[in-house]
Amino acid sequence: MASIVESGWQYLIMHFSDFQLACLGSFFLHESVFFFSGLPFIFLERAGWLNKYKIQTKNNSPAAQEKCITRLLLYHFGVNLPVMLLSYPVFKFMGMRSSLPLPSWNIVFMQIMFYFVLEDFIFYWGHRVLHTKWLYKHVHSVHHEYATPFGLTSEYAHPAEILFLGFATIVGPAITGPHLITLWLWMVLRVLETVEAHCGYHFPWSLSNFIPLYGGADFHDYHHRLLYTKSGNYSSTFTYMDWIFGTDKGYRKLKALQHVGDGDGNKQM
Repeated sequence: MASIVESGWQYLIMHFSDFQLACLGSFFLHESVFFFSGLPFIFLERAGWLNKYKIQTKNNSPAAQEKCITRLLLYHFGVNLPVMLLSYPVFKFMGMRSSLPLPSWNIVFMQIMFYFVLEDFIFYWGHRVLHTKWLYKHVHSVHHEYATPFGLTSEYAHPAEILFLGFATIVGPAITGPHLITLWLWMVLRVLETVEAHCGYHFPWSLSNFIPLYGGADFHDYHHRLLYTKSGNYSSTFTYMDWIFGTDKGYRKLKALQHVGDGDGNKQM
């Protein structure tokens, strides 16, 4: 397996420059993973398939979905791509490389776990700040236009928010100066996580059913369907910050009531 990955990577570095891989390659990878993982949830919602797993009964109109896609393309090419281009010197200065040999999987794993923990901490506080009155009204309310989120709404946000919360995603790699393959893997995992958190469905195979403290769609959907002053659930991937600071109490109370209701229903049967 390692030799296959190294052979593929050798092909890339022989045919493309560091700049092309780090900037254009990263952008293409992000767009591919984001849209291929997010678009199916639009089709699920329109077709009404797997509705028993849908968290909210309300659906988004085709016009609202199309507006989201149009804005996303504008933001990605107008904000994300320029940021990737401008960030290249910073990452090179911090030690990012694309050459062989590839890092060991132990190093990749440890770095990505560090990124998740650090991103969760920074994202939590940044997200709470965005829910203050002025910033919510002028910035974060764009993201909350969709009270019933679907996968692609994960990156539907004001350009200022894209830059503000995007810092939480890139600060870990900027500190450690990882190999480019580590950066790509982190980006793929982060995109898949945030699309899943906004997908609007809670499946039996959802990661939150198996990984302790993992938020997932049910956790984040609660955040979207409440008023901004009362929502809570500000965490990104893992929910330990909400648990520590008690900003998930409303959600936990709701789940406890649902659990009691399910238990009473089973007794009656």
